[in-house]
Amino acid sequence: MAANRVLVYGGRGALGSKIVQHFKSKGWVTADVAQLLGDQKVDAILCVAGGWAGGNCSSKDLYKNTDMMWKQSVWTSTISSHLAAVHLKQGGLLTLAGAKASLGGTSGMVGYGMAKAAVHQLCQSLAGEDSGMPPGGVAVAILPVTLDTPMNRKFMPDADFGSWTPLEYISETFFNWATGADRPASGSLMQLTTVGGKTQTLPTQ
Repeated sequence: MAANRVLVYGGRGALGSKIVQHFKSKGWVTADVAQLLGDQKVDAILCVAGGWAGGNCSSKDLYKNTDMMWKQSVWTSTISSHLAAVHLKQGGLLTLAGAKASLGGTSGMVGYGMAKAAVHQLCQSLAGEDSGMPPGGVAVAILPVTLDTPMNRKFMPDADFGSWTPLEYISETFFNWATGADRPASGSLMQLTTVGGKTQTLPTQ
């Protein structure tokens, strides 16, 4: 029986490396983009590439930061969507990285908010019949608030870590979705809400 294969876009970041580790522990093969240049198909493509930059419309770095946010979030999601169209198996899973903040205005981080909102729109577009996704393919975006990463802890040492979403929770959630367990409908925007160290995954209304 062939091994299950997953492509993690952004696999060297804090979240991505944790996801790679989790899937490997379950016996899945993690694929490099270069290995997908042939006809190989994968069971899941998980895009966790991204970044953050602040700034309102008066910021001198507005243009630069907005361009950077677009490249880090929208382009990576676009590339992952194309990879899914070409290399995802029928019934496979594509995840994209949105943000709960982008469900509303983000006046203090304009570029970030616009980019993540575009990712949400892309995810919903991928649920359409003529989206290019493989038959039965499912696209889902996660909308976290703050991830519990070493970098976030370094720069926000006095924050309430109990309200941050653990990377292990996302890794386990992605694995469940990849194997078909509790998988949301395609186009779903799934909010990750953590209170008192307990995380829930709930669809946007």
